[in-house]
Amino acid sequence: MNQIFLPTTEYEMNERGIAQLDFVLVSADAYIDHHSFAPALLGRWLNTFGYTVGIIAQPDFHSAEDFKKLGRPKYAFLVSAGNIDSMVNLYTANKRPRKTDVYSPGGEVGKRPKRASIVYTNRIKEAYKDVPVIIGGIEPSLRRFAHYDYWDDRVRQSILLESGADLLVYGMGEKPLLALAECFESGMNVRDMTFIPGTCYLADDLASVYDYIEIPSYEAVSTDKTAYNDAFKTQYRNLDFGHARTLVQKHGVKYLVQNPPSEPLSENEMDTLYGLPFTGKPHFSYTEEIPALDEVQFSITANRGCIGGCAFCAIQYHQGRSISKRSKQSILTEAVKMTEDPEFKGYIHDVGGPTANFYDAYCMRDMSKPCYRLCLFPDRCKNLNVSHMEYLDVLRDLRKLPRIKKVFIRSGLRFDYMVYDKKSGFIEELAKHHVSGQLRTAPEHVDCHVLNLMNKPDNMLYEEFLDLFFKANQKAGKEQYVIPYFIASHPGSTLESAIMLAVYLKKNGFIPEQVQDFYPTPGTLSTCMYYTGVHPLTGKKVYVPKSEDERQMQRALLQFNKSKNRKWVIAALKKSGREDLIGKGKDCLVSE
Repeated sequence: MNQIFLPTTEYEMNERGIAQLDFVLVSADAYIDHHSFAPALLGRWLNTFGYTVGIIAQPDFHSAEDFKKLGRPKYAFLVSAGNIDSMVNLYTANKRPRKTDVYSPGGEVGKRPKRASIVYTNRIKEAYKDVPVIIGGIEPSLRRFAHYDYWDDRVRQSILLESGADLLVYGMGEKPLLALAECFESGMNVRDMTFIPGTCYLADDLASVYDYIEIPSYEAVSTDKTAYNDAFKTQYRNLDFGHARTLVQKHGVKYLVQNPPSEPLSENEMDTLYGLPFTGKPHFSYTEEIPALDEVQFSITANRGCIGGCAFCAIQYHQGRSISKRSKQSILTEAVKMTEDPEFKGYIHDVGGPTANFYDAYCMRDMSKPCYRLCLFPDRCKNLNVSHMEYLDVLRDLRKLPRIKKVFIRSGLRFDYMVYDKKSGFIEELAKHHVSGQLRTAPEHVDCHVLNLMNKPDNMLYEEFLDLFFKANQKAGKEQYVIPYFIASHPGSTLESAIMLAVYLKKNGFIPEQVQDFYPTPGTLSTCMYYTGVHPLTGKKVYVPKSEDERQMQRALLQFNKSKNRKWVIAALKKSGREDLIGKGKDCLVSE
């Protein structure tokens, strides 16, 4: 593979004959030249269109000095807080500091600031007051409007105002960034770049904004939860690139203007993007391993976007619900290159995306009209294609390649989507060829009320999937297991709901090694319910477990057999009047 990295020092710029970079990309993650990491992906994308890009990875944010190391860019600084929102990266769902940072060398913490988009922008403005700054990635994307912030427990302004950046790119950034680069190259001032899909900007008035919807202002949503729900509902219904309107939200004397979403990449564009000359390695300056690379180094991204619509997930809000995919040939070409790496041992760890088996997913209806129905909730939409045939075709050809011993699927798999496919035989082939002993699935809960608020299918469908999967294992002569993920303390989950889940776990003889507490991250439907106590789409009240004691009890119930959880489980059972589950009986969760 090509071992030339994007420049990170003036020395590397000089080696390439670059006197001044067009763009400097500042990232809160270490620089890994692999397509799973946005700085490499976007830097090489701009590079291929003739723009020079340098990377400042994890700069010392305590002063402006580190932000000057590549000099003044010709056009703009591009700021990314990393592959994960910086606050999520730094803190657990219980607001405790994390002990490791998998996107840093050696997993070391302390190399990124809180609210990195804001801190980096401010430091850049200190260093170069008149150079435009464009923020993008998951952090600004989810915070582009006034939003509830779990860590401050209040509604904050759009991050575009808080950071002082000139523009915000939301969603997937390839097309907006290329359009912006062309505008800069033509000599246009950043203040006039107000027409590019997938971007947000600030306006003094609305005289030049057309065909827009104005949602409740920051002042309104920060004091009135009904207004917050109304604003979120409009945002939620304007995510599809073909039908979304321009949205406007007033912040004091300024107006935040969100242009409609950018059109997703075509198959040819996806092939071009993922076929760029990535080294697949961390930058050569690092002396310690970067943990985040371990899982993805020999993985292949096959698609992006998600039709799932899970209420607690931000992928749809960020990537959209249209699926973009690569061609089979593009995927096979990457796999062949992978086999040439001396570190490759014959195992492709993953072929997927946000949801691996959505590779074939598309809507069969007339796409000229907007649709607000979820594709898989409350059940399968009749217009949704549920075949896995193209995905299976890719997997079969990958298995035939020389030096490929095994092709695993480790990214998300929607079990309901698999069950609805009655023709392709995907579950049988999955069990026979693509599971490494354990298959991870995400039923999330068993209480139908909680599942309904999560936009997840009834548990009976999960049980149907389990039956099909275990029959497929029996046919293949394999003993493989399903590892389900469950969420504790999601909006709508009462102690009774948590007890129902604990009883289900006891009955099935499974105790999860890890429990995911609900994490109210910006931009999700579930976070809106968490903050307002009302479902924004139905107007119905939602019970929200917020106290630390109740969250502790719900979490403990999912691991009721651990001695450290005993007092919390007993407290939960007594509080709910379920002393029948305390004792030595076979159905009891804990002894007296």
